[in-house]
Amino acid sequence: MTPDRFFSLLVALRASATTTTADLAALLGVSVRTVLRDLAWLQEAGFPVLVRRGRAGGVALLPGGALDTGRLTPADRDQLALYGLDDRQRDLLGASADHRRVRAKVAPRRTMGDDLLPLSAVVTADNEPWCGRQAEGVAPAALVADLRRGVRLRVRYRRSEEPDAAWRLVDPYGLLAKGGRWYLVADRAGAARLYALERVTDWRPTRVPRRLRPGATLPGVAAELTSRAPEAADGIRVRALLDVRQLDRAARMLGARLTVHGRTGADGARAEITFACRVLDDVRQLLPFAGDLTVTHPAQARDHVRRLAAELVRNHA
Repeated sequence: MTPDRFFSLLVALRASATTTTADLAALLGVSVRTVLRDLAWLQEAGFPVLVRRGRAGGVALLPGGALDTGRLTPADRDQLALYGLDDRQRDLLGASADHRRVRAKVAPRRTMGDDLLPLSAVVTADNEPWCGRQAEGVAPAALVADLRRGVRLRVRYRRSEEPDAAWRLVDPYGLLAKGGRWYLVADRAGAARLYALERVTDWRPTRVPRRLRPGATLPGVAAELTSRAPEAADGIRVRALLDVRQLDRAARMLGARLTVHGRTGADGARAEITFACRVLDDVRQLLPFAGDLTVTHPAQARDHVRRLAAELVRNHA
């Protein structure tokens, strides 16, 4: 949500007791889907926005929900436009204090007789994964200053399948926070790339302005990259048979890289699955399923699983 759209949305909500998502979309020049996403953000942020669906529905601010936006500076508006980050991510950017200060400026004032519990009393969050590890590499806050200068960067980056880091010249769009991890979104040789900050070991700003593709923006490029099928460029797709009792566990561990095709066998006890690998060595992520899984295709994946299993046997002889 851009600062202009944020404030246009607030003005529209304050100007009418009830409006519709279609009217808001026409006013803002965006799709109804974008309006619904923006309204959801306002609700999650604690603003008193009521959305009623159906023929008799509409969008309105709850009684007593006038928002004080008159004292906001351009920097304040920039803070409010930076949405979708949790408190820990804002801490890593060094933006938590500024965000709390700005939110206090626009927070709805409670009225007499309002006996609702504050939202913070009934909602909490912990964005640390259960099996998480301490982040390594470059901190987001350290990189932000050079990103805001709008220059090309040289980043020293180690890909997962490479033992050593190498320098790369990139044209950065900015940072993406996704799934508890931070990524640098950038073009390299005119093609969009994601660089996990935990694998960036160093960087150097240049004096050359960044050269972005015409019409490309940080949200658009990030959406393009994250919507791609999470498989390797050479299309390694591993097919296997998995005990159906392990499907829920597989879904948690493998995420979007897992595709379940259906059950097989007379008793339906096994399911045919596909696991999208970025590199062949990713098949080691299937080892926790042990005897409940059998890799069927391709041959090089079966061979690699046998080699990994043989190493386990030798280490535990």
